[in-house]
Amino acid sequence: MTDSNEELAEKLNIAWRFFFRRGYVDGFGHISARTQDPNRFLITPHELGAGSRPEDFVIVDLDGNQHGSNIKLPGELPIHLEVYKSRPDVGSVAHFHCHHATSFSMSEHNLEPTYFLASIFRDGIPVHPDARLVKDQARGEALAKTLGTHRAALMRAHGILVTGADVEEMTAGVFIMEDNAKRTFIAASMGKFETLGEAEMAEIDADIMKNRGPIKRIWVFVKAEANAD
Repeated sequence: MTDSNEELAEKLNIAWRFFFRRGYVDGFGHISARTQDPNRFLITPHELGAGSRPEDFVIVDLDGNQHGSNIKLPGELPIHLEVYKSRPDVGSVAHFHCHHATSFSMSEHNLEPTYFLASIFRDGIPVHPDARLVKDQARGEALAKTLGTHRAALMRAHGILVTGADVEEMTAGVFIMEDNAKRTFIAASMGKFETLGEAEMAEIDADIMKNRGPIKRIWVFVKAEANAD
């Protein structure tokens, strides 16, 4: 059973508070989740702080129209619109400017899985060549094309795009992507570092997604941190 709008808003609020506490929201960033109506989604407004509430999230349709609100929406709304249009399997989308992951889009190194949980990105993280703000349909379509069937993409000298089947999976994906980038950075500072092999990543990815145990575990501490005083 798909979550109701109220349940989705509560989960998005938990995720947002977690991302804010972790420093992923550095003045920029937005997250969304598709509703039971596949042509609508809930999204953060243009300005949202650490003290967010479920009722702050806005219903938008795939034509970009708001429903029940006239608050200012993120300037890069086309990211969400075009990903949802092109990927019916995607239930949640995030865009941030996370420091470690974004840095790989500006270096000679690809962001590849070095940490076992990052095996969920085993099919690669493509780099979108356009560093500009995604503020119109054409740029949104181009980014969605770069993303293709992948779980995530890097936006050159800009940020990250992460998708998931639901809010929990998107949240875990953002956390794992940035965590893997940080661990890779640490390993690289020691000298040569290794990436995981195709066969082992396939096995680990299957283990993770079979019952989504690690995703559920990440969601547990996401809720704990989001609700901490």
